[in-house]
Amino acid sequence: MIQKKKINQKDKRGFILDIFVGKPKDHCTLVTFKRNSIRGNHFHKKSTQYSFILEGKLTMITSRVDKNGKFIGKKIKKIVKKNDLITHKPFTSHAFKAKTKSRMLAFADGLRGGKNYEKDTFRLKNKLI
Repeated sequence: MIQKKKINQKDKRGFILDIFVGKPKDHCTLVTFKRNSIRGNHFHKKSTQYSFILEGKLTMITSRVDKNGKFIGKKIKKIVKKNDLITHKPFTSHAFKAKTKSRMLAFADGLRGGKNYEKDTFRLKNKLI
């Protein structure tokens, strides 16, 4: 079976397109970045997110947070690039800033895609980037 996928959300940073929701994983989406755009600045309380870099180069900053999104660990800054797979466990805040035009697949175990996109996404009041 072949399914034509439609863009879920588009703005000046790029677009988000869900690859699947429910099967074979709970969620997968394609995230694009224009140079210098920022995405993330959130955490999940129940879901584990996996970020796979398809192309480009991004600055990633992560930190452990409490249930209210307050930083309880030190901020870790890394450069991620093509073929890097990152695991973001629950209560690990994460944000990306594109150093170059980039594309990433974001997979999740838990609520994340489609109508459930915001159910386990908690925006940081104090942003990482």
